[in-house]
Amino acid sequence: MNFETPITIALSKGRIFEQTLPLLAHAGIEPLDDPETSRKLIMDTNHPHVKLVIIRATDVPTYVQWGAADLGVAGKDVLLEHGGEGLYEPLDLQIARCRLMVAGAAGASLEGNRLRIATKYVESARRFFAARGQQVEIIKLYGSMELAPLVGLSDLIVDLVESGNTLKANGLVPLEHIADISSRMVVNKASWKMKHGTVMQLLDALQEAIGKAA
Repeated sequence: MNFETPITIALSKGRIFEQTLPLLAHAGIEPLDDPETSRKLIMDTNHPHVKLVIIRATDVPTYVQWGAADLGVAGKDVLLEHGGEGLYEPLDLQIARCRLMVAGAAGASLEGNRLRIATKYVESARRFFAARGQQVEIIKLYGSMELAPLVGLSDLIVDLVESGNTLKANGLVPLEHIADISSRMVVNKASWKMKHGTVMQLLDALQEAIGKAA
């Protein structure tokens, strides 16, 4: 595949990166350095016009929105928090799947206006309870969400659930489904117009790879 126009793709290390690499490989794009051992934040690929930037998952939409990257791979959970401003979201890569859930102790109630909700997904939690006509107190945490109800910090949590094993190990259960989550390819709006041919070439190759993996 021949990419005539230079493009930069924003990725984050970890599960999303590992599951994106085979899709990019199908499009003929492979990093020249091992992303697990390299300390480089801008990685060259086997295409001189294609570069990868390695950043925090929560920063991917921001880099793409402001044009520091033409495209990026971000979880729907991150995009829901970001709001999607300045981005197009043309392709669900169908990787890193999980669910955004309300969870708590078995039998815990979602009713009432004095609930305290611990989460790092502040906007998603606020929208969910607002749609139910509830005003709740949101406590922002960055990790170990399951601990919050156990020590009385919150009544419920909003978090990503994959297998549910972590909840179960801490005596919690999923109570309400908010959204299905997977990773999406997002595109800067200016890049969509100015580099449309190259962007579509990449998206078509990724779509083909997704079809073969299904």
